[in-house]
Amino acid sequence: MAGNRRKVRTILQERDRRLLRELATMRIIDRELTKVAAGFGSTTRANTRLLKLTRAGLLHRFFVGTIAGGRKAIYTLSRQGGLVAGTEHRRISRSHGTTLVGDLYVDHQMRINDVYVTVKFRPLPVGARFIGWRVFHEPLTQGSRLVPDGYFELATLAGIRPIFLEIDLGNQAMKVWQQKVRSYLQLAVSGDFSRVFGQSQFRVLVITTSPRRLAKIRATAARQTDKMFWLSDFQSINRAGFWSSVWLRPTGDRALPLI
Repeated sequence: MAGNRRKVRTILQERDRRLLRELATMRIIDRELTKVAAGFGSTTRANTRLLKLTRAGLLHRFFVGTIAGGRKAIYTLSRQGGLVAGTEHRRISRSHGTTLVGDLYVDHQMRINDVYVTVKFRPLPVGARFIGWRVFHEPLTQGSRLVPDGYFELATLAGIRPIFLEIDLGNQAMKVWQQKVRSYLQLAVSGDFSRVFGQSQFRVLVITTSPRRLAKIRATAARQTDKMFWLSDFQSINRAGFWSSVWLRPTGDRALPLI
């Protein structure tokens, strides 16, 4: 990978260690996410620190293309970075390793990370508090192929809200969504969710690419349930905000706030 060959001794700051720990959860990061997760107020300072951590062998770096035709640097945790942060390390590589990184993977993971930093680092609705986030590398239960994109819990005035996250980039057939809906229903009625997570009920957030795609997924979910699923699209969230009335249930036309 570019930028990973020369190791330079670097004195780590607590902010560096925090970034490494966050990267173990986020898997990949760019400079904008770095500014939020590590508290950099300056793009220049974030770029400088990322380069130093890369040269110290704590991060790996590769590049992806942008819509404007340029290149954007993406960073992942190295094995040494995982040891320093005291976190589990799962190698992500542009060309080889346990996870092969293509542009679609990067887009998908960065969308997940946008939700992560929204619920953990940005202001929440009044009375809400972030509790924690979980990442999954294998199916939730035996006999299930369900691997959610994320799971987080919020403390609210109405109690704990356990929430699964599904990011849809429009590349999955509706039969895949049929199975996902079926799997989440099974997770709810079997008692496995309560046993594994210690909570009684959960929501599933689905964020997809367009209103048209959203309508298809809603219709697919509605054939099996009108419960647990809350759905929106990237444009609506970007325009009005994650916590605004941009969420639709499988049935009905009223957009609701998440909390």
